[in-house]
Amino acid sequence: MRRITPGPGQESVWDYPRPPRVEAERRPARIVLGGTTIAETTRALRVLETSHPPGIYLPPEDFLAGVLLPNDRRTVCEWKGVAAYWDLQVESQPQIRAAAWSYPEPRPGFEELAGYISVYPGRVDACFLGDERVAAQEGDFYGGWITGEIVGPMKGAPGTWGW
Repeated sequence: MRRITPGPGQESVWDYPRPPRVEAERRPARIVLGGTTIAETTRALRVLETSHPPGIYLPPEDFLAGVLLPNDRRTVCEWKGVAAYWDLQVESQPQIRAAAWSYPEPRPGFEELAGYISVYPGRVDACFLGDERVAAQEGDFYGGWITGEIVGPMKGAPGTWGW
C-alpha cells in the first residue's frame, strides 16, 4: 500500500483521523433510485475515518416517505456503535435489501449521527454531492462516497480488510 499524495483541493483518506470525526458536508447530497430522487438534503453529515472515503449521512426526514423499510440486519462499529440496516423501495421497483444503515443510539462522540441514514452508492442508481456523481467504495461492507477530491488508496477492495 502506497499513500497517494493529494494535489491542490484534494484530501487523502490517510489524513483522516482514527477515531473518526463527524462534520457537516458542505455540498448538497442527493440519492436516486428507480429513476426517482429518494433523498435530497443540504444538512448531510460526513464521517471521516483513516483509510476510508467519507461516509455521508442524511437526515431521515429528507428521504421520501415510504422508501425506507426496516431490515433485521445489525453490525457493530467499534467507534459508532450498533448499526441498524434499511431496505429501499420505490413504487413498483424491486426492494433493495440492506442498502442503507443508521446508528439509532450511537456511542459517545457520535451523537450527531443519531437517526441519520447512509446509503451504499453502489446499491442505488446514483448518489451526488453537489453536481458530482460519486463512485462507490469497493467491496460490499463499507459504504464510502468517493469524489474527485478524495485520494487513497482506500480500504474495501480484496486484500485491504486488515489495514
